[in-house]
Amino acid sequence: MAKRMILMLVAAALLVGALGYFKLRQVQAAVKGGAFQPPPAAVTTIVAKQETWPSTLSVVGTTAPVHGVTVSADLPGTVDTITFDSGKFVHEGDVLVQLDTRQERAQLAAMEAQRDLAKINYDRMRQLVNGGVISRMDYDKSTAEQRQTEANVGEIKATIQRKTIRAPFSGILGIRQVNLGQYMSAGTAIVSLQALNPIYANFNVPQQVMSQMRPGQNVKISTDGASGHEYSGRVNALESTVDESTRNVQVQATLANPENKLRPGMFVQVEVGVGAQRSLFPLPASAINYAPFGDSVYIVTDLKGPDGKTYRGVRQQFVKIAGARGDQVGIVSGLNQGDEVVTSGAFKLRNGAAVAVNNKIQPGNNPSPKPEDN
Repeated sequence: MAKRMILMLVAAALLVGALGYFKLRQVQAAVKGGAFQPPPAAVTTIVAKQETWPSTLSVVGTTAPVHGVTVSADLPGTVDTITFDSGKFVHEGDVLVQLDTRQERAQLAAMEAQRDLAKINYDRMRQLVNGGVISRMDYDKSTAEQRQTEANVGEIKATIQRKTIRAPFSGILGIRQVNLGQYMSAGTAIVSLQALNPIYANFNVPQQVMSQMRPGQNVKISTDGASGHEYSGRVNALESTVDESTRNVQVQATLANPENKLRPGMFVQVEVGVGAQRSLFPLPASAINYAPFGDSVYIVTDLKGPDGKTYRGVRQQFVKIAGARGDQVGIVSGLNQGDEVVTSGAFKLRNGAAVAVNNKIQPGNNPSPKPEDN
């Protein structure tokens, strides 16, 4: 029984060894004959064509009002009248809020009576001093009293005027923050007031292009928040100092906003020219392989395999990128006119990999895309 088991085990080992040897020879033959070549990877391609792009810088900016304040109370008092509606346009000098001035008006009436009496005394004293009846000192005293009462009347009138709160300039009001009968201390916010046309767009540029920025230079401004509208503006001023933390310079542009679609605080995309036009090769952004050691693309070309046969494969080519526009990235070096560049599927490629080109569906390559959610 034991001998039979040993014989069976030996026979099984010989069978496994024979099969393994046969399979090894088969694998060696397949490797030698190149039968294990992986199938070609499906990719899309585009032929590189040189174009001329304007040398522009695209940055994010923020809108700011030419005039913008939070209207507040100058003196403490109780709100007696509110003469504006939230969100409405007002002209310079329009009355917004009237505080209670009954006490000041009573004081004004009393002070005006004192002023009139002082004026009568002053006229009488002038006649008496001219006739030598009274001393010059008495006359000077009446003169001072008359001037003091005039000053007191002017002070109370100024207080009444300061309790009439007016729009300091024409603009759009925000949301009302006070109510009738509310007591306000000095400095209490009433409503925001913004002048929206024209409006500022503030943005930062690197110090390297500061010398190419100048007042009067044209800029293009767009924002999704204003239904994708584009605006034209001009550089108004440059900050006199460079930010030490970012090495950027703040630039201010002024643009017309006739429909008041731009509001202070909105993010905007600013495009400004920073030099002459340049020639480059625009490619879809999906064609670029970004890496710390350098950006590259794959170029489709005819390659020779180990067996000497020619096949369609790719070679990796390092490129230099200079700017972007919509779905496109600009290549300034590393490509030649007519190169067939892989635009999708590059993530699964390696240098020398075989490919099968299928351009039925292409990635986005629009210099000015307009997504549906805009």
